[in-house]
Amino acid sequence: MNYIKPGVVLALTMCLVLGMSCSTTKIKKGVSDAQEVTIQVDLQMGLYAYEAGEYETAYQVLFPIAKDGEATAQYALGLMYTKGQGVRQDYSEAVNWFRKAAEQGLAEAQNILGIMYANGEGVPQDYAEAVKWYREAAEQGLAVAQCNLGILSDRTEAVKWYRKAAEQGLPEAQTRLAECYFEGWGVPHDYVEAVKWCYKAADQGYAKAQSSLGWMYELGTGVPQDFAEARSWYQKAAERGFVPAQCALGDMYLSGKGGPGDKVLAYMWFNIAGKLIDSKYYRERDLNYYRRMALKNCELCAEEMTLDQIAEARKMSEEWLVKFREQAK
Repeated sequence: MNYIKPGVVLALTMCLVLGMSCSTTKIKKGVSDAQEVTIQVDLQMGLYAYEAGEYETAYQVLFPIAKDGEATAQYALGLMYTKGQGVRQDYSEAVNWFRKAAEQGLAEAQNILGIMYANGEGVPQDYAEAVKWYREAAEQGLAVAQCNLGILSDRTEAVKWYRKAAEQGLPEAQTRLAECYFEGWGVPHDYVEAVKWCYKAADQGYAKAQSSLGWMYELGTGVPQDFAEARSWYQKAAERGFVPAQCALGDMYLSGKGGPGDKVLAYMWFNIAGKLIDSKYYRERDLNYYRRMALKNCELCAEEMTLDQIAEARKMSEEWLVKFREQAK
């Protein structure tokens, strides 16, 4: 299973803002109920403007109430500065707003402030500070923070936090808990538990878990060996852009495991993997490994393909990449 920066999958999304309850803390002592209603109306207007892509309007509405202490608005501004939406991208300013909201106890802000410290974005990298803020949010029950805290904990402690997040349905935590059971990290080896948690994440469409199930079925580890089932899970993960699954699926098409062999499709998936691999999500060691694998296997396919078949495979891969990148926007 491959390295992913802590929490990056869930970190930079406005969905957390739109899905959370608005802050109920009075901005200042003595604020009347009528004024509080006005504040909450402005907050909702600002969030709706953001959702509609009207970022400058969202900023103009949210800034005054954030400045006066509205925690959810502060968190929203932090996200806008992180992503450069309606304002210039500025991680330091993002941290400033996240900190204001985090110090008021907003769990989502505490979590993302931990991410900023873990990744060294807007602040010097500081894992102790990251753990501090993850823990604040995790103890409030925020699943993504529980998972992030697990990532920076020792194995026994990690299992505890992964389980809490997994039981809330977070697929990344379910996958990491499955890995702990599979490897015997912090818990006894238990393939039944590993497969159970992998399925829970895979059934939610989590590509890493889908790929792991493909690997288990291919090798017959924890489940009966079944190449057709392995190919099916690799296909699901590959379609979601998971590079290791794309390489594995290409190999199955090349070898004819789990179904008919098809060198054009094998070349297509290897070619996609070689172009899609992104240093944002992989360590340089893994990045180079998958690039080399993709290039080598493209060459193996090409040895038994006509020029027309190679051209067709490249065309198919380019069309897939265009569609995938459009959907990712």
